[in-house]
Amino acid sequence: MKALIIDDEPDNVRLLALQLARHCPQIDLAGQFTDSTEGLRAIQTLQPGLVFMDIEMPVMNGFQLLERVGDVNFHIVFVTAYDQYAVRAFRFSALDYLLKPIDTVDLIATVRRAETTTRINPKQLELMRQYYPGSQGSAGSSVKGRIALPHASGMVFIETKQIIYCEADSNYTRFHLQSGDMYSVTKTLGDVQDVLETGDFVRVHRQYMVNLEHIQKLVKGEGTYLLMTNGASIPVARQQKDRLMERFGWV
Repeated sequence: MKALIIDDEPDNVRLLALQLARHCPQIDLAGQFTDSTEGLRAIQTLQPGLVFMDIEMPVMNGFQLLERVGDVNFHIVFVTAYDQYAVRAFRFSALDYLLKPIDTVDLIATVRRAETTTRINPKQLELMRQYYPGSQGSAGSSVKGRIALPHASGMVFIETKQIIYCEADSNYTRFHLQSGDMYSVTKTLGDVQDVLETGDFVRVHRQYMVNLEHIQKLVKGEGTYLLMTNGASIPVARQQKDRLMERFGWV
């Protein structure tokens, strides 16, 4: 797979190139660029299958560069320094990203995913722009809007308000929707919690996270449980009951 690196920090470029050479022999590194304008020209002329790109760059940032590209017919891996809201944006959009300094295991897994996905869905970039901090329309810490869910047959884009609850199933999470549909994704409930539990969602049990807007009733008894708008009964762990009542404003 022909690849390019575009990052304004020379040391990061050199280190990533070295890691690719050592651990990802299937990658043909066709160019390394610290200037976003030169990186844009390389994309247009070399037609890579994979581009590793920083977002925060002078002259043109990553979003502006991709706008100039137009039809993004290659796979993108964003390489960035850690920022909790930026990471949340990547997770909402289901785009591939690597955090600096790059972990070798993460790099190998990311390249393997890129080999099976030749291009990104434009809706993923739209979501990324919506949630990325500092971007026009950025939602910051809010979870209002939409989320991309990768699953066995591709990608589904849903409104977060349509999610009634999320259910853990080993290393998978099942999303139960208002429409009656259910999607299973290869993410743990802990991963999903990192993304959604900043607004209307709260983890109430080791196996469940619920949308507060879809709670109809809290039932107390030998075991506390929630009655959801789709008729599901969700158990509430003892240690989570007070936290839930505080979040929901119950007395």
